[in-house]
Amino acid sequence: MSAELPAERLDQVLDRFATVEHALGETTDGAVLAKLGRERAELAPVVGAIEELHAIEAEIGDLALLAADAKGDPEVRALAEAELHEARERRAAAVEALQLELLPKDEADARGVILEVRAGTGGDEAALFAGDLFRMYQRYAEAQGWTVEVMTASEGAVGGFREIIAQIHGSSVFARLKFESGVHRVQRVPATEGSGRIHTSAATVAVLPEAEEVDVDLDDSELRFDVYRAQGAGGQHVNKTESAVRVTHLPTGLAVAVQDERSQHRNRARAIALLRAKLFDIERERVDSARADARRGQVGSGDRSERIRTYNFPQGRVTDHRIGLTLHKLDAVMEGSGLGEVVDALLAESRARLLASEDAAA
Repeated sequence: MSAELPAERLDQVLDRFATVEHALGETTDGAVLAKLGRERAELAPVVGAIEELHAIEAEIGDLALLAADAKGDPEVRALAEAELHEARERRAAAVEALQLELLPKDEADARGVILEVRAGTGGDEAALFAGDLFRMYQRYAEAQGWTVEVMTASEGAVGGFREIIAQIHGSSVFARLKFESGVHRVQRVPATEGSGRIHTSAATVAVLPEAEEVDVDLDDSELRFDVYRAQGAGGQHVNKTESAVRVTHLPTGLAVAVQDERSQHRNRARAIALLRAKLFDIERERVDSARADARRGQVGSGDRSERIRTYNFPQGRVTDHRIGLTLHKLDAVMEGSGLGEVVDALLAESRARLLASEDAAA
């Protein structure tokens, strides 16, 4: 095994995978099965990449022997050497793929998310842009087979949203959306502008991994619940009952409110889920700050006040400032179908930085 992929490390992965598979067949405990199932799902792509590499290396060994034994047959030897060259190229690609699979994983990558989109500077136009951004993520989520549930929304005076918060459930949602947090800037002629002048407005996006009860233990004695009538745009009542719920975490003073559902019970459950996600995110940020090395492999600073992307409507382009990516396909991005190209580029850059930091630490 080459120096860049120590055999001992790969053997450890294979041994652990075998142990997990054996344990899955031996237990009936639901919680244990779920935990082992998640670990197996994480290890399976790595094991597949290791097995692919081993198969290529075995092929290289056979071809090298064939080339050596065919000294008296130039035609067979030339054919074997050509195939040997091609196999070595495939091995190099397999090593690179395996290196990516072995990179440290964010334990939250497999989770769903809570997406928050808020209007920033720009008044009514900022609210309209926040609405456009939310619909972009909604369409992208639907194309990925994810489900979107609005938790709470505050509409703008002329459309869009002053704030909208939603849960997105599915496979690896956080892994693909985690780099969307930050300030998104738009340059366009607002629908509310009669003179045709281009305005610059902004909206902020936050993507929080969903937290489970085991991640954040909420003591009822540390929570204060307030109920009130839900309000819509312009102050109209969404309903005439006190269904909106605000929950305050007394130790931190953190408060969240949910009013989208007419059921106080559902709003209460969603408020707790949102509060748990925010507390989990605070703890993740604290741990990441303590582990400065882990931040080096991330795209951008992780600061949600950082301007990350500009959507220029007159020129039909989108620019992600963190990686210098510009796409002249604004319509496709806003429709959600083109967002995947931006997400893929951000993931590729993140992996490249992680590889560089791993090599520097080696």
